[in-house]
Amino acid sequence: MKDNFSTQASEYARFRPTYPDEVFAFILGLISNKANAWDCGTGNGQVAVRLAEHFHQVMATDISRKQMDEAPPRENITYQLVAAEEAGFPANHFDLITVAQAVHWFDLERFYAIVNQVLKPDGVIALLGYTLLTIDEKIDPVIDQLYEGLLGPYWDPERRIVEDRYQTIAFPFQEIPTPEFHFTVAWTYDQLIGYFNTWSAAQHYQKDKGSNPVDLVGEELRSAWGAADKRSVQFPLIIRLGKKRSQK
Repeated sequence: MKDNFSTQASEYARFRPTYPDEVFAFILGLISNKANAWDCGTGNGQVAVRLAEHFHQVMATDISRKQMDEAPPRENITYQLVAAEEAGFPANHFDLITVAQAVHWFDLERFYAIVNQVLKPDGVIALLGYTLLTIDEKIDPVIDQLYEGLLGPYWDPERRIVEDRYQTIAFPFQEIPTPEFHFTVAWTYDQLIGYFNTWSAAQHYQKDKGSNPVDLVGEELRSAWGAADKRSVQFPLIIRLGKKRSQK
């Protein structure tokens, strides 16, 4: 598993969007017993904190100590520095396993083997994520210029899995039909720039070129943004839900 986010851990905690209440309500509605949850690839604990409101105990794991240092402490959350493929938990232990915007970095065969061991027979695995944001017809072309034009060669190959909405990866579970979700946040221009600076490709570019690629589109982006204090930013959501297949 790659660690592409320790360098910008504090910015990640400040500027990454959170998932809407409707998504958690849908997932939680599928689970009758809420004793134990595992948020794998927890990063700054964004999802773990939400799960802690509903589960007796939440395990939150990641390979980035700097990311987890940004995570809010909760009495019923245990943060653990361990790779997804190496986590050791009791068999049939979790009612829910979540992976938010991280599964594309995993060795899926090894991770899924662990999931099949530690997920309860009636438990749920939830893969969450979001694809490229959109704002409006003036700003979106500038975002595309940054995303594809400047940063195209700097995205890790795994980014394609996100663009494909996790539909091209193995998912050896009994899939649960899921409605399509979108979510909208009201952001300032500075929040938008902060979000772009969390992109792994932006970090790769800066390391290679010695300059921030976001600055190269700043003037054009600012002009397209206009005088508005805040604008609506839309994120198309990715959700794949499943249960363990029955053993025959």
